[in-house]
Amino acid sequence: MHAIRVASAALLGMTALTLTAPVAVAKGDEDRDRDRDRNITSFGFNVSPTTIAAGGRVTLSVNGCESETKVTSGVFDTVTIHKGQSTASAAVDWDAKPGAVYEVRFQCGHESGHTDLTIATGRPDNPTHLPVHRGVKAGVGGTAGGFDLGEIGLGAALIAGSVGAAYYWSRRRVGEHGG
Repeated sequence: MHAIRVASAALLGMTALTLTAPVAVAKGDEDRDRDRDRNITSFGFNVSPTTIAAGGRVTLSVNGCESETKVTSGVFDTVTIHKGQSTASAAVDWDAKPGAVYEVRFQCGHESGHTDLTIATGRPDNPTHLPVHRGVKAGVGGTAGGFDLGEIGLGAALIAGSVGAAYYWSRRRVGEHGG
């Protein structure tokens, strides 16, 4: 009888783990698809600086592109980096919203990738204000890039619930049979 209770508890535990696994796998696939659609390209690209005040100039760089590169954003006019060149510059619109993050898209042939450009907060006429410079936002190797505490909590609750239920039902049966 003891073997049946142990097997039941193990089966309930494995069921709980099995029910939580597809969510984690699906989330990983979604992250990989998003990374592939966003920034994984055969050519390199960069915006410098990545944080700038409205009205400032950014340098747009590309390497490994064997054709003309079109660079577009909602915060500056379209820029073309001609074949054989690796950089160009663009003037950020004066009406860019401070604190906003704008997408900068690089189109090389049939491939495209993008990165973010942040508009600095503060007044441009303040000489003590310097924009914060950060590195290029790159992929993280296909990982989710962090833990989702909600999913971890849900998984722990499912496992704890199944173990508790198995214990309850196994103790109840023992009490019913007097042993």
